[in-house]
Amino acid sequence: MGFELGGPIALLVLVFDVYAIMQTARSNAGGVARVLWIVFILLAPIIGFLVWLFFGPREERSLFRR
Repeated sequence: MGFELGGPIALLVLVFDVYAIMQTARSNAGGVARVLWIVFILLAPIIGFLVWLFFGPREERSLFRR
């Protein structure tokens, strides 16, 4: 009876990936760029999310407005 981390970690990855896909779909990036980002996130969920987090398209509006 060991403690399994696969379930909670998989759920977190799913939540983060859905968030990244939603933000990418709402971004102002071109249509092809959006599709490529979404495909990349779907094909490589963990790496795709991390790359999107640092280099992905951003929406102009933010919670931290100037």
